[in-house]
Amino acid sequence: MKIAITGKGGVGKTTLAAVLARLYATEGRTVLAVDVDPDANLGLALGFSEGELEEITPVSKMSELIAERTGSTNDTFGKFFKINPHVSDIPDRFSKEKNGVKLLIMGTVETGGGGCVCPEHVVLKRVISHLVVQRDEVVIMDMEAGLEHLGRGTASMVDRFITVIEPGARSIQTYHKVKALAADLGVKKVSVVANKVRGREDEEFLKNSIPPEDLFGFISYSDDVISADRKGVSPFDTSECARQEIRRIKERIDFST
Repeated sequence: MKIAITGKGGVGKTTLAAVLARLYATEGRTVLAVDVDPDANLGLALGFSEGELEEITPVSKMSELIAERTGSTNDTFGKFFKINPHVSDIPDRFSKEKNGVKLLIMGTVETGGGGCVCPEHVVLKRVISHLVVQRDEVVIMDMEAGLEHLGRGTASMVDRFITVIEPGARSIQTYHKVKALAADLGVKKVSVVANKVRGREDEEFLKNSIPPEDLFGFISYSDDVISADRKGVSPFDTSECARQEIRRIKERIDFST
């Protein structure tokens, strides 16, 4: 099972990714949660403490490892380096486990732009490709709204893209953009989860805006989830309502995959 969760910052995709990962882990599944968002906070939502997270180095910051695997140097710009480096050992070596979920933090490339052809970006894309194509566990990726880390071959192997939105026209627009981007990569399975839903009016708006086959469920606006975020703890442990709503979304994912 390979799931990529996208959406703009603040819509709740990290909450969905974390609770889904914890739910799969309670079934005894081997779960790898991958934080691909530059604003990395999946670890706290999984239940890691800030101290534990300080022990995890993002892959993009492993300069010595990246240089070793790509054959790059400090003055690589404009020169040759390996674009197909060995990465299969990275997820097991550099992930940390908590509550039955292994966490791997990808980090971001801070120079040259998100689409730069640089050693760091090459390694990130190769790791993601390995996770999607070759790993046999449940892989849940908490991504940013764009899909630039995914190539055509990698994206086509993802079982489900889920865009998290809020009840509003701008969020609906984000869903359409992600669906178009995914289609360009050959992906047809793009679903929507609506978060911060306050009642019947929000639900009707969403049902009238999104095809029923794409709308996978609602997560209610919850003070418990907001409190969990404020305290830096896992919403899985603090909100029974969110846990049950996301469990129903998970069942829909399992049934449709």
